[in-house]
Amino acid sequence: MPSIVVVGTQWGDEGKGKIVHLLGKEADMIVRYQGGPNAGHTVVFDDKLFVLHLIPAGILIPKKICIIANGVVVDPLALHEEVKLLEERKIKVEGRLFISELAHLILPYHKILDVAKEESKKGETKIGTTRKGIGPAYADKVERVGIRLADYLEEDTFKELLEQNLKLKKEYLGSPSQIEELKNQILTQASSLRPFLKKFACDSSLDLNLALKKGKKIIFESAQGTMLDIDFGTYPYVTSSNPIAGAVGSDCGIGPNKIGSVLGIVKAYTTRVGEGPFPTELEDEVGKKLREVGKEFGATTGRPRRCGWFDALVVQRSVSVNGIEKLALTKLDVLQGMYPLKVCIAYEHHGRILKHFPNSRKVLQESKPIYKTLNGFGEIGKSVRRFKDLPLPAQKYVRFLEKISGAKISFVSLGRSRDETIRISKTSLWN
Repeated sequence: MPSIVVVGTQWGDEGKGKIVHLLGKEADMIVRYQGGPNAGHTVVFDDKLFVLHLIPAGILIPKKICIIANGVVVDPLALHEEVKLLEERKIKVEGRLFISELAHLILPYHKILDVAKEESKKGETKIGTTRKGIGPAYADKVERVGIRLADYLEEDTFKELLEQNLKLKKEYLGSPSQIEELKNQILTQASSLRPFLKKFACDSSLDLNLALKKGKKIIFESAQGTMLDIDFGTYPYVTSSNPIAGAVGSDCGIGPNKIGSVLGIVKAYTTRVGEGPFPTELEDEVGKKLREVGKEFGATTGRPRRCGWFDALVVQRSVSVNGIEKLALTKLDVLQGMYPLKVCIAYEHHGRILKHFPNSRKVLQESKPIYKTLNGFGEIGKSVRRFKDLPLPAQKYVRFLEKISGAKISFVSLGRSRDETIRISKTSLWN
């Protein structure tokens, strides 16, 4: 099938937006399949910086069709603001963006719940949520009290479901008068946003299956990264959905046999936002330099990212879980002038060598990285577009990451612009 799934192989922020924008030139449709406005994709287009939270990065490419699928939780107000900002910057959205009628919505009470639950936790039990209401919205979906776009568009249905939800959550929402005020606020907001959302509503499963049947090229774009997957990530410090490639089927309503290739996006070092274990984290000057040179601050929250050396066990797990055969390596340029470079090749736990990422949270917390030291490299010229023109130690670093990760590195990104990319493999990703 002519489709590509683009997934993050670490804890998110690997540079998926840029790669989707790069490959989007060859695609007909770009689909966001999970997550919510807690994710931020930073893309440089026409020398302008765009930060997208819900809308697929492909919206920046003229005439491309973009879909927000049923696996995404959508904040109607945040979406309205994002569309408005894009249109103010002369990016046409209407007629190109569509949202699944089955997508669940984030409403103001979800954000209240998110903050209340995070504040009630202490110390290491805090997850480090973005407080955007994503977790509570997914919880409602699983508890079968969620409100979907289709429900929101039907005024009577929405009012009935809203009252039901406010009753269920009243202990978190304040006094009866405060709840009544919240209800009126939400109903007023819905009346205002309903005509706007109706223009984008679609049966995305039907549309995607028809497009695939016609041979259209589709990119399925994840948010976050594999190590934040609710099943395979560093639980409980994870997101509330499945960023892995296997989720495309249920999150888009297509069969698994319609997924073509899987491209993993991997940073040349490792970063993480929020709480949770991070074996290769550097809390020294090297970590500080990675943050400053790599501009490692959250696209959604602005929070400084925790930085560390490349962790091969993390990427190996992602390659296995997602069925990745090809990788795009990003931010290699950030490592210029750093001597030496280190790569975590195993963990040590109480004298035992671990060669696979552990499932036990206790073991992971107590594990220490075992490093292989490699030579650093000097300046990479801005005009470098061929792998052989990279400094030799940089080439060796890339080849080592490729060997230890277990997947072929097909792209090397050297900057934020899509043009600052080396395409190593000429083999098409479109299966």
